[in-house]
Amino acid sequence: MQTCLLSKQDIPHRPIDFLLVMGGPMSANDSDPWIAKEMTFLQQSLSMNIPVIGVCLGAQLLAKTLNTSVIAGPRFEIGMAPITLTEAGKQDPVFGSFPNTLDVFQWHGEGFEEPPGTITLASSGDYPVQAFRFGAKVYGLLFHLEMDEEGVRALCRECPNDVQRGNVSSDILQQTAVTALPMTHQWADQLIAHLTEA
Repeated sequence: MQTCLLSKQDIPHRPIDFLLVMGGPMSANDSDPWIAKEMTFLQQSLSMNIPVIGVCLGAQLLAKTLNTSVIAGPRFEIGMAPITLTEAGKQDPVFGSFPNTLDVFQWHGEGFEEPPGTITLASSGDYPVQAFRFGAKVYGLLFHLEMDEEGVRALCRECPNDVQRGNVSSDILQQTAVTALPMTHQWADQLIAHLTEA
């Protein structure tokens, strides 16, 4: 198996088996050339039925690729926050095994409406589409199941303006996240296992 980190390598020119598109401080609406290039690659991956997970910015890029707008949310959502499964989410082969309400790690100020042809799996009051599925093996997550303790510390250290926008202290962000992260990692493992099974 070969892993390609696109921050250090160009987009591969041969077929891939699995695509994981992660987050970042930029917006899917930015005019940087790499964003358009990545969305083109996403569209190609979808047309080839490659399993995809988009996380935070990755979910926004995926949603935009699927022809919906990425828009500013009503507030900057940061830290552990609850989301609720939709009725469709309760029937999903992955999300259906999760609790009806999940506390997940958030760090974003933009969201999107339900992309055409997708199924909304989870929502919250401020962001009606927190997770969606397109087809059988394409998932967009506005939140982070993968975040670890060091990642939370790094975000607090490197993005103090975001912490201020979220009207919360770095200490509280880290304290509330650390006990919940092992469970979110289990949910992430279930999702990855589902998308990579033969």
